[in-house]
Amino acid sequence: MFVESDGVRLAVRERGDRSAPTIVLVHGYPDTQRVWDGVADVLAEDFHVVTYDVRGAGESDKPRALGAYRLPVLARDLFAVVDAVSPVSPVHLVGHDWGSIQSWEAVTTPGARIASCTSISGLCLDHVGHWARRRPTAAHLEQLLRSWYVAVLHVPFVAPWVWRRVVGPRWGRLLRRSEGAQGHLADTVVEDGVHGMSLYRANFIPRLRSPRERRTDVPVLLVRLLRDRFVAAGALTEADRWTSDLRHRTLDAGHWAPVTHARALALLVAEHVTAHTTPDEPHPAPDPTNTDPTNTDRPR
Repeated sequence: MFVESDGVRLAVRERGDRSAPTIVLVHGYPDTQRVWDGVADVLAEDFHVVTYDVRGAGESDKPRALGAYRLPVLARDLFAVVDAVSPVSPVHLVGHDWGSIQSWEAVTTPGARIASCTSISGLCLDHVGHWARRRPTAAHLEQLLRSWYVAVLHVPFVAPWVWRRVVGPRWGRLLRRSEGAQGHLADTVVEDGVHGMSLYRANFIPRLRSPRERRTDVPVLLVRLLRDRFVAAGALTEADRWTSDLRHRTLDAGHWAPVTHARALALLVAEHVTAHTTPDEPHPAPDPTNTDPTNTDRPR
């Protein structure tokens, strides 16, 4: 189905029992909702699972104006999807990469109908902005080096040309070799990569230059991927300052864990969602196979 937000049509897919607690999965760059297929299929056994193509990706509309990709607009898209798929009950939010950045924007918005949030390989840009203002440390340098591609994506004309001609057509092969991720790319990946550059250009510099105070009391699960090439552990610590109910878990996986470690990630999400399902909602039984000794749980 399609949901309209600010004149943009968003492609939405639902799985599972609609009477069960609703989990909304938000994908990152340059993916589409297909990146969640493995995770969604596992979660749909016990939950109502919703995925959608964010604006600029997949089957959703691709506006050209840079302002159409600013974080408040992306949050309104998410809220429009939430209103369409769960008009009464709050939802459980899960974001990966840019989907996680959008999820932080939503979960730090007062009055948002969000029961819990799971953040995977994505930070609140405002939190990063505050973190960057601290005295420089080795952790800052590490994150700066891992974020080299952000500067590249800001280069006009050159970045879109290189993606269209060189990187985009080979993206699937690059992911298979570097991450072991395969089978999740949409046919639109070349155009998605170009349009998705607006996410970075519309948000990174403004948010890092003038970070806002973004706090939340929504329970957040922060999943750190031990082999993530793009997000360093040090940058994740800033979330503790702004989140009153935060838990950290680790998973021995690379950046595209939703593809390469779909079941393990789904079990982490299910555990967090079940722990924060309201009394009037059904409570799926915990999966007894969730015994991965590599995971750690550290309540704040």
